[in-house]
Amino acid sequence: MQNLAMHIANGIIDGPVAAAFGAVALFGLAICLARGRGDLDDRLAPLAGLVAAFIFAVQMLNFPIFTAAVSGHLLGGTLAAILVGPWVGALCVSVVLIVQALVFADGGVTALGLNITNMALIGTAAGYLMVVLLLRVLPRTNTGLAVTAFVAALVGVLAASMGFVAEFALGGAVDLGNSISILAGTMAGTHLFIGIGEGLITAVTVLAVARTRPDLVYALRKLPAKTPAKLVVPAGGVT
Repeated sequence: MQNLAMHIANGIIDGPVAAAFGAVALFGLAICLARGRGDLDDRLAPLAGLVAAFIFAVQMLNFPIFTAAVSGHLLGGTLAAILVGPWVGALCVSVVLIVQALVFADGGVTALGLNITNMALIGTAAGYLMVVLLLRVLPRTNTGLAVTAFVAALVGVLAASMGFVAEFALGGAVDLGNSISILAGTMAGTHLFIGIGEGLITAVTVLAVARTRPDLVYALRKLPAKTPAKLVVPAGGVT
């Protein structure tokens, strides 16, 4: 059951599929690098380093789900996307995953492309798309931003977990049961609780930044502005 905790170890997915998703990850990161260069400036560059360091630290802390055999941790894609944008955010998560795999043996080296695809690309993209949608319909108050961060992070975790299900369907190399539908249900159920934890951490972190420096929240700066009365304001202001 421990293999259901998101990081894919060596040998869970067969070689050809792992290699194919390695190519997918490289292609995706090349796009993120090209697009992210336009976002990096004197304000965003140091924040990206802080975000990567925060994600790395929090990912080292696992919390149990149901039993000690299944654990979860912050993926960080949605958090990074809200603060530094989806392109730079995906790069931040990828750097964390690479360091974890090469230095701490957390996630297999041969599965690095799979993990980057799921957590850095799929998770970040799904989370940020939900951010864009919700910030168009919810008031941009502190409460609205917190709800947006929570829901988007939850969606990002579930999307990343379904990435693993698709990869296992293409090239599963170990016995995780005879039914992909059962595996998908188990992954979704487990990561629903992981996503709730991630959503709470993401909402609290984003709200803390927005209350003190809303200009550092990428999602608020880049999306079309609403009326000033609805914008997130520092703590103590009118919401």
